[in-house]
Amino acid sequence: MEGGSGAAYAARTAEEVFRDYRARRAGMIKALTTDVDKFFKLCDPDEKENLCLYGYPNETWEVTLPAEEVPPEIPEPALGINFARDGMNEKDWLALVAVHSDSWLLSVAFYFGARFGFDKDARRRLFNMINNMPTIFEVVTGSAKKQSKEKTPNSSSKSNKPSSKVQSRGESRSKAKVSTHKEEESGDEDGDEEEERDNTLCGTCGTNDGKDEFWICCDNCEKWYHGKCVKITPARAEHIKHYKCPDCSNKRARA
Repeated sequence: MEGGSGAAYAARTAEEVFRDYRARRAGMIKALTTDVDKFFKLCDPDEKENLCLYGYPNETWEVTLPAEEVPPEIPEPALGINFARDGMNEKDWLALVAVHSDSWLLSVAFYFGARFGFDKDARRRLFNMINNMPTIFEVVTGSAKKQSKEKTPNSSSKSNKPSSKVQSRGESRSKAKVSTHKEEESGDEDGDEEEERDNTLCGTCGTNDGKDEFWICCDNCEKWYHGKCVKITPARAEHIKHYKCPDCSNKRARA
């Protein structure tokens, strides 16, 4: 398969694998957006069966039959994307192909990670670079644009000067739930506060990743959560007077 083999892109670091991911992603986005008419015609279910959408490291794309070699040199995309073309709304079909394309890109990236012996830090670095980009699904459905509109200059300044409800991981998470810009810039936080901040885990996913992401604290149990984990945006948090996390809300419902 031209442009699809691992040998064609001798990746060795997380950054190189990410460049491969980004290029393949760019090609697939072209197929589902700017080249969508051509892509639609190539996916005629009456002409061929089990067609796949491939993205290549040179930012091109191709609709073709799956690789014949078993096992394939790299993971294969979803088979038969053309079958549902005429039985679905076009936007829904493109969104479905986009979801499968995102899954394939992740599998290829972490295949390279395993092949090149990435350790925990390298895998995390790779994931974070990938996670900072909109998915193909978000681009195709337009949700990426909606997210970018939420991140206006005003909302960015609020992330640096959060209210009592929302803070970024890089800012103090005291029980007072209030942090000022002067305190953040003073650099007078002692070692215990720094350690507490670094060791704070999200009550949902159990990680402390996302230094620059929005966090929200439950006013009932005082646990901290990534905003994305509890589906709370910074804009929405500004209008919540007393936030209860999902666990506390469920306990109240059961009572």
